[in-house]
Amino acid sequence: MYFLRNLERRFGKYAIRDLPAVIIGLYAAGYILSVIAPGVLGHLTLDPYFILRGEVWRIITWIIVPPGRLDIFTVIMLFFYFSIGRGLEQKWGAFLFNLYFFMGMLFTVIGAFLVYGWYLFQYGQGFPMSQMGYAVFSTYYINMSIFMAFALSYPDATVLLYFIIPVKMKWMGVLYGVLIVYSFIQSTLPGRVLILTSLLNFLIFWLLTRNGGRTSGGYRYSRGGRAGSGQRTGGFAGKAPKIHPGSTGSGRNPAGGSAGAPLHRCAVCGRTERDSDQLEFRYCSKCAGAYEYCQDHLFTHTHVKGPE
Repeated sequence: MYFLRNLERRFGKYAIRDLPAVIIGLYAAGYILSVIAPGVLGHLTLDPYFILRGEVWRIITWIIVPPGRLDIFTVIMLFFYFSIGRGLEQKWGAFLFNLYFFMGMLFTVIGAFLVYGWYLFQYGQGFPMSQMGYAVFSTYYINMSIFMAFALSYPDATVLLYFIIPVKMKWMGVLYGVLIVYSFIQSTLPGRVLILTSLLNFLIFWLLTRNGGRTSGGYRYSRGGRAGSGQRTGGFAGKAPKIHPGSTGSGRNPAGGSAGAPLHRCAVCGRTERDSDQLEFRYCSKCAGAYEYCQDHLFTHTHVKGPE
């Protein structure tokens, strides 16, 4: 994870905080546009035919396209994805979640151009996506990849299906995986390309974390100098974090310090609780010693080894 750590050191400060809320806000704007100005929404979609003709804003603005028709089930689903997105952001940190989501966007754009190139090769000329049976791209499969990543990170967390039936995330993940494979088999070649590229961020994530790695939950929790209680992440009943015995709420950090010194300091970036009220600090149980990290570096730092 040295590469990710270097990326975060360089660009972590540019990460969008609470990105799941931003995504839901964009969907809300998309639904509003679809009602009051559907013609405008049509100029924001992902369509390589028009992008190559100067409408380059479509490379980004397509994420405003809602993933489905607005009804009560869509509202429930959006709230569900908001919850698991926030849960992943809390566990990974803002930078890694940003990277994961925008990688999904990038691969989807690449997939759209691959499909467009396939049609160019087949027919000798390009067409708008609406004429090729792909009228609207959305973040549907990116949302699926977020769900799969959450299921991989919290396999034993429980979700209430339809607010009634308790189901563990690992079984929901298996079900979603089967549905994705079924859709892949039933799709045409262009459709398979789009499914594969949209989920490529998850495949990369799985390869990086299949041996445990960044998804392990062995950390101790502290915030603002007080010992925290076990919290549910993103509204799901996951395992409660361990409490660091040194965080007693006494107004001093475990290593000791003067009354005027910060209580918490990230061992990677050096930020303290004085830099932002939103920062959380945790102690890594895998490091030899009382090393404290902010939420953006808890899962990206290199573990400090003790003497052999």
